[in-house]
Amino acid sequence: MTTYALIGAGPGLGLATARRFGAGHSVALISRNSEHLDQLCTELERDNITAHGFTADVLDAASLATALDAAASALGPVEVLQYSPVPRADFMKPVLDTTAPDLDAPLAFSVKGPIAAVNAVLPGMRALGRGTLLFVNGSSAVRPNPAVAGTSIAFAAESAYAAMLHDVLAPENIHTAQLIIPGAIRPDAEHSSPDALAERLYAIHTDRNGFRHYAEPLPE
Repeated sequence: MTTYALIGAGPGLGLATARRFGAGHSVALISRNSEHLDQLCTELERDNITAHGFTADVLDAASLATALDAAASALGPVEVLQYSPVPRADFMKPVLDTTAPDLDAPLAFSVKGPIAAVNAVLPGMRALGRGTLLFVNGSSAVRPNPAVAGTSIAFAAESAYAAMLHDVLAPENIHTAQLIIPGAIRPDAEHSSPDALAERLYAIHTDRNGFRHYAEPLPE
């Protein structure tokens, strides 16, 4: 069995996607909080899903690579990688209040983290002859918002990196895609509930059609 690796494991979207992908894959959950990971693994094991937690901080590229290597060793090669950690509140400063040092963490979070993660799983995907890289972002990735400059800048850079991966890896049967979620993830939302988004991400993985997808249209 191959592995679905989720960076940014949490009780909402993370748990829903882990349940969806866990129907056919082992699940590797990656987060900073080991106690949090234990709770999520217990939830998944109730559904007869093989799940293990691996502690890493996306701001520490070396720890992220180590966690993904450990996941592949314990569970099998990573066939699907989902990068969807939640940005910190201090990334959300207005543009005129944002200094150069303020961008260090957002760029590490949205650029260095994804690069370290992809580089860790790519050899295994190439050996399998297939793979999927899923990037999940908010609307500021495609519509810069001066009220949240850190994420607007960092998400744009992450989008550019992911788009380049889409182009260069497609001939190797490794599909790269981005899902934009314009608003809040809510249990009662038709298109942006955790379960609806999990189904959408699974469909993107199986359909392998196009790079950028939207959970719902951007507001006017």
